[in-house]
Amino acid sequence: MTAPPQLAHDGHTPARTPTVSYHSPMARKLRKIGRSSLKVKTAKLPTRKPAQHAPQTPLPAVSHSRRAPALPEQQPSTVHRIFLLSPANVSGVRAKLILCDNATFPLALRLRDGGLSLGESFSFISDLYFRGKLAYARAFAQPPPHAQGACGAMVITACGGLLPAETLVTREDLCKISSVSVSLSEARYRVPVERDARSLADAIGAHCQVVLLGSVATPKYVEPLLKIFGERLLFPTEFAGRGDMSRGGLMLRCVQSGVQLNYVPVATANRHGARPPKLPPLYKVFRPA
Repeated sequence: MTAPPQLAHDGHTPARTPTVSYHSPMARKLRKIGRSSLKVKTAKLPTRKPAQHAPQTPLPAVSHSRRAPALPEQQPSTVHRIFLLSPANVSGVRAKLILCDNATFPLALRLRDGGLSLGESFSFISDLYFRGKLAYARAFAQPPPHAQGACGAMVITACGGLLPAETLVTREDLCKISSVSVSLSEARYRVPVERDARSLADAIGAHCQVVLLGSVATPKYVEPLLKIFGERLLFPTEFAGRGDMSRGGLMLRCVQSGVQLNYVPVATANRHGARPPKLPPLYKVFRPA
């Protein structure tokens, strides 16, 4: 049984809320308004056209049939060079000291026992000139690696030909190889020198320089060597006009500074010159006791 409707305070029956159907025109209007309020208007961005690049020129095709130009042949950086040293005079005072039978200083004892080299022997006899030549040759020689039997310093002897400076000698050997005079008229000097010079020329090849550290003013060294070595035979141009002592001091200064002299061909250079100015003092390295 349905309960009676309740009355309002004023005693009248309250008004009923009208029912709206889903398909009524009003409901459709309300739904349309709701949907339009939810839409977000977005700005339409302008469409950007892709950038147009200039047409690229195609690279030329590489022809593999062409060969690259040949590079110039590089010259060897090392100049091969050996030195020929004129001998010391064994008739001087210092030679008599080292050859004396009663000598007891260390070099004389080593020479007597065959433990002293030819270079050391001549360096003692010629304390400045030959010592300077040997020190210079040892500092700046560059012998070819393929040259057998050739060293950077070869000593010209009176009747023993060309000998390496490191050759060990006895007192008898030293007297024997110095027993004749160094003269072109002496066959015992000229023949061994020419023989060993030819062997040396074959051993070092055609591109090695041969520097004469000796007198070029007289033909006793120049003539037998020049006809074998030709244009390869050089000498320091600073030697012209200098005496033996000045040359020895000059070479010792070069060794100390590490700077070589200037070499010129013996065949075409001027071998004589005015006396140069005196050399400055050679400063020795101080060694504390």
